Amino acid sequence: MTNDFVDIDRVSLVYRTKDGETLALKDADIKIAKGEFVSVVGPSGCGKSTLLKLVSGLHTATTGNVVVGGQEVTGPLKICGMAFQNSIMLPWRTLMDNVLLPLEIVEPHARTFRRDREKHVVAARELLSTVGLSGFEEKFPWQLSGGMQQRGSLCRALIHSPELLLLDEPFAALDAFTREELWDVVQTLWIKKRPTVILITHDLREAVYLSDRVVMMSARPGRVVSTNPVGFARPRLPDIAFRPDFVDIVHRLRDEISAARAKG
Repeated sequence: MTNDFVDIDRVSLVYRTKDGETLALKDADIKIAKGEFVSVVGPSGCGKSTLLKLVSGLHTATTGNVVVGGQEVTGPLKICGMAFQNSIMLPWRTLMDNVLLPLEIVEPHARTFRRDREKHVVAARELLSTVGLSGFEEKFPWQLSGGMQQRGSLCRALIHSPELLLLDEPFAALDAFTREELWDVVQTLWIKKRPTVILITHDLREAVYLSDRVVMMSARPGRVVSTNPVGFARPRLPDIAFRPDFVDIVHRLRDEISAARAKG
């Protein structure tokens, strides 16, 4: 029995379609401690997002095992929150109502949501304040910038206090300045809530800035080729990205991705 909170053990996944089979992952192996922040990087198409679907229970491994919190994953997990590249805000709901949505549909909160709504509103206001969105609770998504919508998406992912937070390139569609602002938002939320986090990203600076470890995957079929510790103290400030030791890690990761692409 492993002591890791997330244990991806020699997992392979084959996608089957009418046109044939695609081996997306091959013997992928990742262990993540409770409360750890891990980024997964690698060439495009290497199976990074597929990995999140396996951990969340949205897909089932063809071979191998995925264990979260000591339980084998056999279906969608209730203990995880997710945020994606597109904030996927429901346009007919206010920011507050978008943030509260998981509590309306995820058990055990759903059955008592009406009774406990005011308590949840207080928690949502606190989260929105943490990410700089106080005063915007009654705005609709179309009244918010892309960066503001993504902040709201992070709050929605955390409103039910998930033990596991899965982030699939949540800042890729944003401009560089907004993206870096949101790195600090994520860092603040993680320090405050301490969920276990898996971040999928193509941005190596983002991975190093946010993570305890950066996992590198090979070209398809994806497998883990290296694990890179990031030992900088927290909280991290933007200036750290200019330090030689930070830049060295980014360059090393970039060289590994170039090598993985060449082999692919």
